[in-house]
Amino acid sequence: MRVAIIGLGPAGLLLGAGLARRGHQVVAVERDPGPAADGSWPRRGVMQFHHAHAFRHQVAQVLEQELPEALSLWLADGAEPVQRPLPDGRQVPMAVRSRRATFERALRAAALDQPGLQVHRGHAEAVIRHHGRAIGVRVDGSELAADLVIDASGRAGRATRSLRPAASSGGPCGIAYVDRQYQLHPGADPGPLANPLAWQADLDGYQAIIFMHEHGTFSVLLVRPAADPVLAQLRHEAAFTAACRAIPGLADWTDPGRSRPITPVLPGGPLLNAYRGQTGPDGQLALPGLVFVGDAVATTTPTFGRGVTTTLLQAQQLLQLIDEHGPDTATVGESFDTWCAEQIKPWVDDHVHMDESTRCRWAGQDIDLDQPLPSDLILAAAQADPSILGATFGYLGMTALPASLRAVEPRARALYATGWRPAPAPGPTRDELADIIQMALPAAPVLVTV
Repeated sequence: MRVAIIGLGPAGLLLGAGLARRGHQVVAVERDPGPAADGSWPRRGVMQFHHAHAFRHQVAQVLEQELPEALSLWLADGAEPVQRPLPDGRQVPMAVRSRRATFERALRAAALDQPGLQVHRGHAEAVIRHHGRAIGVRVDGSELAADLVIDASGRAGRATRSLRPAASSGGPCGIAYVDRQYQLHPGADPGPLANPLAWQADLDGYQAIIFMHEHGTFSVLLVRPAADPVLAQLRHEAAFTAACRAIPGLADWTDPGRSRPITPVLPGGPLLNAYRGQTGPDGQLALPGLVFVGDAVATTTPTFGRGVTTTLLQAQQLLQLIDEHGPDTATVGESFDTWCAEQIKPWVDDHVHMDESTRCRWAGQDIDLDQPLPSDLILAAAQADPSILGATFGYLGMTALPASLRAVEPRARALYATGWRPAPAPGPTRDELADIIQMALPAAPVLVTV
């Protein structure tokens, strides 16, 4: 088949290489020129590229199965596989420590080295239609013919935006974040870690998270209510630094004697949890011959590090469906839509519920025991009821869907009904943090009228 792919992020790269390897004629449309000669890579239009990422074990699995050269390059560039200990003493693969740029450079290099994958630099303006199906892509006024068009352009892609509702599930979640990358000094020990990949503190009114990357680099995230104008000032370096010094754990990691910042403070903006299937407003395929994949299907907040994982799992499933159904692109689209609804949408819905509950608790509301408990509160209950813990491993490793936690929800609910609540992590409350921020920033000038 002739396949046109819009976008060369992780989904487009894996699909492009995988389809070319299977003998298809593949052309990928991409505006980004890739890394510059000096190694820099602004990746304009991909906000999350420079922000914190976590790569679950499934990412390495998919690469090993579909493009092992990419996995080899990634590991050679310093990516660090880590394992999670189980209560019985066994170690199981958990994740890979890496920055997004390191991951995507390796994936891009391996994919573009695959014979049969052609890259067309330009702007995808629209999908070309004929007799109610996609037959190609218009790029800067020219036409690229295709038997199948794949939209891997992400959540901000414009060429196909009018074909589907903005989101069939989810939307803005009322949460935003800022982050910054640091580098441990040579020989410096890392700070405290809850597990080999990350550290998280749920404080009174906000969260602090650390994601470990390769070569002793790490990202610090401060997660807050999107509508909080004072905590929004964390985007300023002085406020961010002051907050890190005031929060136990972050103070250890960012101590100048242990590490140094290697990026500016990076505002992440308001976050989305959004799911969009393959169908238009009428419930039918938005356009037969066109398949959406990656962030064009599912977007989740970064606190659990699921974004790249769900993207590559989608890409692998789409490859398998194309293997199975070949040129019957309508069946490919319908089957992929069904699979995503069963395997990807539950993770988006999980985030919608968790983030809404988190935002309400930040606002001072108590847990609503008349509603299903969000997953994070079930996890938290395992602190006081260890019998819950065993049911959490599949969920945490994304080997079992969020519904797997429902079996232990009654135990968690009974615990919360006694009045037990997880204690906030040590550190300033939201109001105390607001005072710290205001003290760290220069006072606004006073305007005097004459």
